[in-house]
Amino acid sequence: MQNNWIDSEAQTLVDDLAKEGINEDLALRVYTTRLLGLVPQLVLHGGGNTSVKTTATDITGQVWDVLCVKGSGWDMGIIEPAGLPAVKLKPLLSTRNFAALSDETMVELQRSNLINSSSPNPSVETLLHAFIPHKFVDHTHSTGVLAIIDQDNSKELAREVFGERFGFVPYIMPGFDLAKKAAEVYESNPDVDGLILDKHGIFTFAEDAKSAYDLMIDAVTKAENYVEQNRKFSSFPKAALPENIANLEDVLPIVRGAIAHAIDDGDYKRFVCDHRADDKILNFTNAADLDKFATRGMPTPDLSIRIKHKPIIFPAPETDHLDAFKTAVQTAVKSFIADYTEYFSKNDAQDDVTRTMLDPMPRLAFIPGIGMIGIGQTYKEAKIAADVGETFVETISSAEAHGKFKPVDMPELFKLEYWSLEQAKLASAKKRALDGQVVMVTGGAGAIGAATCQVFAEQGAQVVVSDLNLDAAETIAASLGAGHLGVACNVTDRTSIKQSFDAAVTKYGGLDIIISNAGAAWEGAIGELDDEILRKSFELNFFSHQNISQAAIDVFKAQSTGGCLLYNTSKQAINPGANFGAYGLPKAATLFLSRQYALEYGSIGVRANAVNADRIRSGLLDDDMIASRSSARNMSIDDYMSGNLLKQEVTARDVAEVFLSQALARKTTGNVSTVDGGNIAAILR
Repeated sequence: MQNNWIDSEAQTLVDDLAKEGINEDLALRVYTTRLLGLVPQLVLHGGGNTSVKTTATDITGQVWDVLCVKGSGWDMGIIEPAGLPAVKLKPLLSTRNFAALSDETMVELQRSNLINSSSPNPSVETLLHAFIPHKFVDHTHSTGVLAIIDQDNSKELAREVFGERFGFVPYIMPGFDLAKKAAEVYESNPDVDGLILDKHGIFTFAEDAKSAYDLMIDAVTKAENYVEQNRKFSSFPKAALPENIANLEDVLPIVRGAIAHAIDDGDYKRFVCDHRADDKILNFTNAADLDKFATRGMPTPDLSIRIKHKPIIFPAPETDHLDAFKTAVQTAVKSFIADYTEYFSKNDAQDDVTRTMLDPMPRLAFIPGIGMIGIGQTYKEAKIAADVGETFVETISSAEAHGKFKPVDMPELFKLEYWSLEQAKLASAKKRALDGQVVMVTGGAGAIGAATCQVFAEQGAQVVVSDLNLDAAETIAASLGAGHLGVACNVTDRTSIKQSFDAAVTKYGGLDIIISNAGAAWEGAIGELDDEILRKSFELNFFSHQNISQAAIDVFKAQSTGGCLLYNTSKQAINPGANFGAYGLPKAATLFLSRQYALEYGSIGVRANAVNADRIRSGLLDDDMIASRSSARNMSIDDYMSGNLLKQEVTARDVAEVFLSQALARKTTGNVSTVDGGNIAAILR
């Protein structure tokens, strides 16, 4: 493990934070916390914690001895001083001789003694940090250390690797009881440099930041060296795999469909997938005994919060045998649900605490020949699951390489997964209407397309911005926030369409909603129009919608969870304008195309609806065209744009919100919604 401390960098941060009124103790605590947090082999996504004992001044000017400890939810790799809330130290120490302290009371105690009431909740391991008298205390979930202590003879191995310089704490769930036990172990030998927490992680401590950090890196290095020196093999014995492994883009929709959680009336709680497949992962997933060592439990119990009590394992998918793979995947998911339900029922019955079972779907999957899949209700959650999955793979691989992976028992995992503090977090989490769903918008960089992307992203969808202009698509995707995808697509070219769909499927696992929006207008009197222009318009304004729809149906069928096709058909489809026949004719055909899909694919849960919009400022109706058409009618631009029954201009966002309403209307198909402020000639009869 590399030591990343650099004196000049540490001093620069101390100097910079001093300008903000941050003392040197806290500045150095921020520095080494970041050093630890930037190494995934040490901590991941909120795991681990650090602290420093220092002083802080409250709003009355009174100075207090405090413990600045990592706040709940903060990422150590990017932590700021605000992520290390200051808690009055004396009240924390007063609990040292308590016989018991509930988690809820512990949290209340910590919050009631914050210097700043707006601070995040201090770490659940705050009391452990307080009870250790050293100034700087570091805690990580090092994969190297876990490979040593996730063994049946963990205490003996810890003594062999770390010697007398580290105390050994038997496994206890984080909280007051663990803090007391850790303090007892420390007090039995206060000369130790740190503590090894069985099946959990490692603490180091010292009177200065660099020494505590150095101790952590040295101890982790010892653990890593021990594994390498005692390694029995470099790679797992391989399972026999099919000669022709199926393509990822064919596999992921099958998996994603199988893990969609049926709710009611044919609706589903959908998940997003994040696929990983480097050499380490494939060595793990392709192992002959994968089902034996990968399902024993979690390397450290807190991982169960992210990826449940164990992963799911699917068979290797073979090209030309995807139907058999689909059946096997569905069977495996049913088995996982039954196992998880039994796991919940059995452990829930051990006490009188009232709990509600979480959804029983897996959060981590392994597929021989394909790799690993992180599963989450958002792409962020899926990435976190996959990141945690990489820690899972590395720890178990190392543990098996020199011994036999032996984690804590399932009842202890259950306590963490259904911890009251975690349950409270889940209950308070905000849910959005389209969390877990993936939407593709063609013409996504245009005015209506971009507005539609924005509206769907606001409702939680992962958005694929599809546009002929890749730079523009990526710019729109970036504007939506992290995790959205921009792809280049010529909607008149089937090869380009396939490439864009493959990109979306390999990124997220599948697609749920297609907004077929791309289009362009050509003007000219229909009786004088060149055939080439009309055919060109039909290619873009009709056949592209058909091409996109066919590609979508393939994905929807693989997922077997329905789907939604939404079309931008324009008011021209039912209320033609003079010299706009080249545009209106294919749009009218597209309107009936939407009805045909509603008719033929409703039986598999696919809904197809259309939006008829008029006079929307866009690439079709740009400033020059607006000026031309308003002038031809002897109207001002404002009067032209608001020339409807409501006397209001209709915006691209108005159109986007109607697309959203159609996407959310679970029992509406074959619908045509008009968005034009009121045009009596365009009202459907």
